[in-house]
Amino acid sequence: MTSELIINARPHETRVALVENGVVVELHIERKTGRELMGNIYRGRIARVLPGMQAAFVDIGLERTAFLYVADVYSDYLGLEQMMLENSIDNSDRTEPAETSTKQLRDISFQIEDLLHEGQDIMVQVAKEPIGHKGARVTTHISLPGRHLVLMPTVNHIGISRRIEDREERDRLRGLIQELRSSDFGFIVRTVSEGASREKLKSEMDFLLKLWDTIQKKMEKRATPGLLHKDLSVPLRAVRDLFTKEVDRLVIDSPEEYENIMRFIKAFAPRLKYSVELYEGKDPVFDSFGIEMEISRALENKIWLKSGGYIVIETTEALTPIDVNTGSYVGKRNLEETILKTNLEAVKEIAYQLRFRNIGGLIVIDFIDMAKRSDRERVFMALKEALSKDKAKTNVLPMSDLGLIEMTRKRTRASLNMLLTEPCSYCEGKGVLKSRQTVCYEIFRELERECALPDSEGHVYVMVNPEIETMLREEEQDSIIDLEKRINKRIVIIGKSNFHLEQYEITG
Repeated sequence: MTSELIINARPHETRVALVENGVVVELHIERKTGRELMGNIYRGRIARVLPGMQAAFVDIGLERTAFLYVADVYSDYLGLEQMMLENSIDNSDRTEPAETSTKQLRDISFQIEDLLHEGQDIMVQVAKEPIGHKGARVTTHISLPGRHLVLMPTVNHIGISRRIEDREERDRLRGLIQELRSSDFGFIVRTVSEGASREKLKSEMDFLLKLWDTIQKKMEKRATPGLLHKDLSVPLRAVRDLFTKEVDRLVIDSPEEYENIMRFIKAFAPRLKYSVELYEGKDPVFDSFGIEMEISRALENKIWLKSGGYIVIETTEALTPIDVNTGSYVGKRNLEETILKTNLEAVKEIAYQLRFRNIGGLIVIDFIDMAKRSDRERVFMALKEALSKDKAKTNVLPMSDLGLIEMTRKRTRASLNMLLTEPCSYCEGKGVLKSRQTVCYEIFRELERECALPDSEGHVYVMVNPEIETMLREEEQDSIIDLEKRINKRIVIIGKSNFHLEQYEITG
């Protein structure tokens, strides 16, 4: 399998695409709005404690306060590992379960009012970007990712990436970290550390410890809420988190960022310098690799399958419903086979779209009804298998008798749709407009209200969108004549090209 990292870097926007076998599987976009917060560390001040929600609002020096949940205050290092992984572009470095079980941690009872009070100053790190009207989610458990290691200064724990499968290598790395660390700070050994030398790990460990010492000193000196440490830029985060030995090459179209990347690689991964390429083609780099077309496709609600079937993805505030349809696919043998094949094909596309569009939260998939329980089980298992390649944490429930599958996918950043689109100014986010016929009949009722007691004969002028004008003059001509008789006025219709389809004005 060939993998490539394609980076389109511009002052106003940076886009990173991970391409596997010619297919864009992940897309990360960051726009230079000055509001990129993920991974940043702040001096915060508790603005309000909410015992009923077991949470607190934290002033971190921004317009909107951040949200701190009680579970992000006490020492749950299993949860901390998961939070750390979600902070990075790549979160595939999951580690083995530690000796303390999740159930034991859940059984420990903490109350937010016992841990925090208003006016208290604390150090926090952004764990989830602000989404919609929600502020950023923060944690008091700081994690500082390097290329090979992640420093967790608030816990005493050593974790090894699960993707390092060789038992001897895992033991070697664990022993090295145990030997090298001089304090009880926690470390996670990332996937790229497989085969790494003692000197390389020691060098990065020293770098991360110095960085942590610098952050602590800034915390002591700063008296007001504000930024203490900003995470790397998107191109450098892509190199740190995604540019592994499984990626064949990195292509970037910005000479300035290319130089930054080469300096970073020289310091942390010199063997990768021959895999970095500066793109100098005439066409935009995303056009050249066919990525721009995939982005446009990702904004469409309907996605066609190769067989002729299709899926429809909608977005609501509470959840994302996905509907599967056979479309023009008629199959070859019987209806059951046609439905099963469509559902199985849809499974692969759904898993791909969830990852590519970064859709998170509650997701409900409405598969085509299948009579056989074995077929429903087959589709369910196929979905779990397809989602196993997704680096974001997912939880899938078995298919119901109605053919519905409920699942969740961890959300840490805005989805592609939220990032690239905004509510329609015409329909105000409803997604639909009133039909032309409905608008015509609204006009008729409004004319009856305004002219209910006509004092004299005369004219009434109706200004409408040109499409409504056409319908009133042609399809609703008889209705206009009847209405003129009842209100005893002549109706003059005037088309206005700058009028919205639903807009109209009535003047006497």
